[in-house]
Amino acid sequence: MPKKVFRFTHTAVDYYFDSKLSLLPTILPRKNAILLTDEHLFSAHPKQFKGWNTIVLKPGEDQKVQATVNAVVEQLIDKGADRTTTLIGVGGGVVTDLTGYIASIYMRGIPFGFVPTSLLAMVDASIGGKNGIDVGLYKNMVGCIRQPQFILYDAAFLSTLPDKEWINGFAEIIKHAAIKDAPMFRQLEANSLLSYQKKKVLLSALIQRNAILKTKVVQADEFEKADRKLLNFGHTLGHALEKQHDLPHGSAVAIGMVAAAKLSGHFSPFKDGERLSRLLRQYGLPVGLDYDKDPIFDVLKIDKKKESDFMNYVLLKKIGQAFIQKISLQQLYNYL
Repeated sequence: MPKKVFRFTHTAVDYYFDSKLSLLPTILPRKNAILLTDEHLFSAHPKQFKGWNTIVLKPGEDQKVQATVNAVVEQLIDKGADRTTTLIGVGGGVVTDLTGYIASIYMRGIPFGFVPTSLLAMVDASIGGKNGIDVGLYKNMVGCIRQPQFILYDAAFLSTLPDKEWINGFAEIIKHAAIKDAPMFRQLEANSLLSYQKKKVLLSALIQRNAILKTKVVQADEFEKADRKLLNFGHTLGHALEKQHDLPHGSAVAIGMVAAAKLSGHFSPFKDGERLSRLLRQYGLPVGLDYDKDPIFDVLKIDKKKESDFMNYVLLKKIGQAFIQKISLQQLYNYL
């Protein structure tokens, strides 16, 4: 099974593109593995989980909390998991976030790997070593940065995804293009959601391109001191909207990107806001939302990117080139 190896500060991660979950036993023995997934995946793909020791969670972002962590830890203890056990997250971003976090704290750290099953997880959530949980309205407020041993890509899982989950994933793909890859932005403009769904080769290339783009950003700045912050484009406002309005992650990030694009014009010569909005609409994503700014601001100002009375806000100079602007919280409130 071909693999690409990417080296990070403390470890190397094996990426198995265009692979199959059925090949997982060639990576590690079943007896040393426990799979973590959710009810949707477990019921949709029963044959894939046959013969594996599996913990099944309820689906949804509201499961990404400490109570779930405690429940899984108790099951790991019951199953006799020790430091030779590898915890493998098979699922979307919620499952991979939980898997990495639980593995990082169980017995002070056991190995883990990912089999991302949503487009969002394949191009974004499973990559980079960010693992964590939500606390109340605050997304990913508790967690750690620790890399998986491997990421295995099985595109067969995408065949059962509803369109809304494809759309969710394309928000992060468009984000990558907007901050780092103008040629990919043009490629997205020339195609459509349907063309990527129908053309496996086109989709596979897009997934790899995004996974490698994010990986290289993380390799250069694993602990988010500089350039990795650019990956937060659209997320500052997006995270606040997501929790307050119960929005899908991609929809919230899309609205956040449009707001950041408008804000960009105050600090740079950026003039392609309408082009970005047009591409988001082309892939079924929203570009605006009526909201009460006071409760949104109350959540936003606790964002991890805040420093004292300023927010490190990711803006655009042009399509394919982003930068970080310090904006005072008062300015930000006025702009909302």
